[in-house]
Amino acid sequence: MSPAERRDAAAIAALLEDLGRFYGTTQSESLDRRLSQINEAIFTSPPAAYALLARDGDRVAGLAAYSFLWPAVGATRSLYLKELYVPAAYRRRGTGKLLMAAVFETAARLGCSRVEWTTDAGNVAAQAFYARLGLPAYPSKVFYRVEDAGAGLGPVG
Repeated sequence: MSPAERRDAAAIAALLEDLGRFYGTTQSESLDRRLSQINEAIFTSPPAAYALLARDGDRVAGLAAYSFLWPAVGATRSLYLKELYVPAAYRRRGTGKLLMAAVFETAARLGCSRVEWTTDAGNVAAQAFYARLGLPAYPSKVFYRVEDAGAGLGPVG
């Protein structure tokens, strides 16, 4: 496991395109646009997000993308795992488990009080993976999403 580097942008773009197909996306942005988005998110100062990569020689075998949320407990922060993705060729080989261990190690090293993430209700494979790792679901939270932030509240008052 290692932090993503600028030279990994094309491999990250390919993983994210594969992830999109996994979730049913049929179209993707151009490679140039995806590379620009990755570079803007991960490799600027300050970064909006971070990525850990699993490697198999010179190939990228998985991705854990995360950012930080504040406040968590008191004035501490939590590490929010936005995406954990392992391509089909590397599943059931321990790659996801190694990525999760790296996420927890990163959170501990940076003094995070929590690690949080979500998975789609219909993604039973992901839920089974987390259960095999002994990681409990947290059913007392309700997840909300607004796709067009500009239309989020409408008229207030």
